[in-house]
This record gives sequence, C-alpha cells and structure tokens, in this order.
Amino acid sequence: MIQKIQKYFFYFMLYSIIGWVYEVFLEVVIYRWGFSNRGVLFGPYCVIYGVGALILIFSLGWLQKKRICIGGISVTPLLVFLGVVIVTTVTELIGSYIMEFTTGDWMWDYTRFAFNFQGRIALNPSIRFGIGGMIFLYVLQPVFVKISEKLKPGTFNAITGIMGVVFAVDVVCYLVK
Repeated sequence: MIQKIQKYFFYFMLYSIIGWVYEVFLEVVIYRWGFSNRGVLFGPYCVIYGVGALILIFSLGWLQKKRICIGGISVTPLLVFLGVVIVTTVTELIGSYIMEFTTGDWMWDYTRFAFNFQGRIALNPSIRFGIGGMIFLYVLQPVFVKISEKLKPGTFNAITGIMGVVFAVDVVCYLVK
C-alpha cells in the first residue's frame, strides 16, 4: 500500500512540475508576458496539474484500456479525449473556486476567450487540456510507470522521500508566510 502511495505521489510531483514548465513556457515564450511563478507554492510546480493527472489516472485509466468499437472502428481514444476535456474542465473550475476561497483570487483569467464561464473555464483551454491529457495518458504515463518500476526500491524511496520533504517544507513555508 505504501509503495502505491509513493508511486502516485511520484506521478503527482512529476505532473505538477511539467504543468509549471508548461505554464511558464506559455507565459514567457508564447505570450511574451515575462516570467512569474505560475504555481501557488514557492517551488516549480503547479499542484492543479498533479491533482488533475491523478484524477485522470483514477477516472479514465479503465476506459483507456478498453476497446470500444463502432462499425469496426475503435472510438476509445475519442471517448478518452472527451473524458479528459470534461474531467480537466471540471477540475479547473473547482480549483478556481478553491483558490478564490483560500487566497481571494484564482491565477488565470479566460475572459478573453470565447465560450468562457466567469473567466474560470473556456473552450479553448479545455481543448488544449484534452490534447495534453491524451499525451499524458498515452505517452508520458507509460514512461513514468516504467521509470518507477525500473528504479531500485531504495532509490525510489530516496527520490520520493526527498520530493516529499521538499514539498512538505514548501507547503509549511507557504502557510506561515
């Protein structure tokens, strides 16, 4: 059981870091707004991406493994894509309300996008998250599973232990600031 928790924590941290890199890349390279820490905490991670990744693993992993066909054509990837869009959009909406409740505001504003709801969610980012979720589920997650399984138990324990301590210290520092 502890090993499973460690693996999911490992995935959570990796996706939180990837999310932070993605957000900073968009801000600096694509939009040319300049650098800012895109996470809520001090470290280079966006927790909502880690949480979203775990939610996708738990909610859509079973669907990804099924083969659902219509007229001999597999529609499983389409169903997974739609599931990712729905799950990530709902996660982002709930995340915005949690951030607003805890900090007084949320970190994004989608009012410039068509088909947005209160600037919290919008069709364009939801489609991007759907594409990203497909890359995550079909490309990255299998690689991360292989990495976590190939590491020696002691090495994996050390890596997740260090990640856990760094993350816990970051959370404590954030809370007492």
